[in-house]
Amino acid sequence: MTGLLATEHLGAVAVIAAATAASVTAARLRPGTWTTTAARSLAVVLVGAEVAWWIFLVATHADRADLAYALPFQLCDAAIFVSALALWLRQQLLVEVTYFWGLAGTIQAVITPDLPQHFPAFPFIQYYVAHGGVVAAALFLVVGLGQWPRQRAIFWVGALTVAYAAFVGLLDAATGANYMYLRAKPASTTVLDVMGPWPWYIGSAGLIAIVLFVILDAPFRLLRRSRPATQAGAEGQI
Repeated sequence: MTGLLATEHLGAVAVIAAATAASVTAARLRPGTWTTTAARSLAVVLVGAEVAWWIFLVATHADRADLAYALPFQLCDAAIFVSALALWLRQQLLVEVTYFWGLAGTIQAVITPDLPQHFPAFPFIQYYVAHGGVVAAALFLVVGLGQWPRQRAIFWVGALTVAYAAFVGLLDAATGANYMYLRAKPASTTVLDVMGPWPWYIGSAGLIAIVLFVILDAPFRLLRRSRPATQAGAEGQI
């Protein structure tokens, strides 16, 4: 199991942080048409990483259980496709979902990975490219390109999150799968370990998600209040 303080884990996090910081800074300081190319290139990388994972499972003759759990119903998997669409289309709701899901959810997978493989194994690289790419997409779109959340975005994204979790819960109940860890905690050490046994950790995780959403929305809420009404109307810019 990849240790939280293992050199390979810290190295992967450092690479993600450095690449994200560089792209966000470049977009802030030197905006231009290159940002569209960069955004769409990252979208292709994200989708390619997810498709490559499915090909890897088939090519390595994964058993049916592995293939079942490889379907894109984990929140992080959904976030990969949503962020790819957001990068390609720049549609505001997609950007908002990418921001809140990426920084409240996917970043937890980067910090506390459920990953038994080690570098340079393909699953290790794919995991960090896909998950780190979502975090990078969220910050690139919102901070780098200034497409920050609208006033009521937190409520829309919250409602979509609850609806998606309900759908996945029904899927888990029908198939016996464990997408979004709604039926059991992951085998590796994660933040869910301090949230109590099943099913209480699900409620605890929901409360923490609400708090994280509020925290992530707070800077933009303050910015909206501090700006004149004429500027506040253009909520897509920082």
